[in-house]
Amino acid sequence: MTTFEFNHLVNAHSVSLKSHALKFTNDIEDANDLVQDTLVKAIRFYENFQEGTNIKGWLFVIMRNTFINNYRKLAKTRTLITQTDEISSVNLVHSSTRNHAEGKFVIGDISKALASLPEAYHTPFIRYFEGYKYHEIADMLQIPLGTVKTRIFVAREMLKKYLKTYAKDTHGE
Repeated sequence: MTTFEFNHLVNAHSVSLKSHALKFTNDIEDANDLVQDTLVKAIRFYENFQEGTNIKGWLFVIMRNTFINNYRKLAKTRTLITQTDEISSVNLVHSSTRNHAEGKFVIGDISKALASLPEAYHTPFIRYFEGYKYHEIADMLQIPLGTVKTRIFVAREMLKKYLKTYAKDTHGE
């Protein structure tokens, strides 16, 4: 059997493979992915197929093994994520109890820093922080786009200077 004949025979079974894949996945997109993976593996391992044997059965075995391997990978990934979440939740309990009071100080200092900004810098920075685009802020405030960008940049620099003690703490931890 030539490679072309084999590929044509494999593709002829794609419809029955799709309905079989749907039984495994219960999702049309996942079934399509599973069929595609199966067909790629079948073509890639063409030399392992013994001519005269049941090609449909061979394809179904490839599909089943592919599905099982993908399921195992997914289960392993979920296990790793769960373990990481458990570890981090322990850390979160520790850090949240330790940082509760610190958090109030930080929020207070950020508020003071924002209040210390001159109005010309405060308003564009707050608008940017709220999610507005530069050109939207320029339209709102009736000032040039370049001025908005400069004022937001200057506001960031002023805030960095005001809050520099926190910048040192985050780099040290």
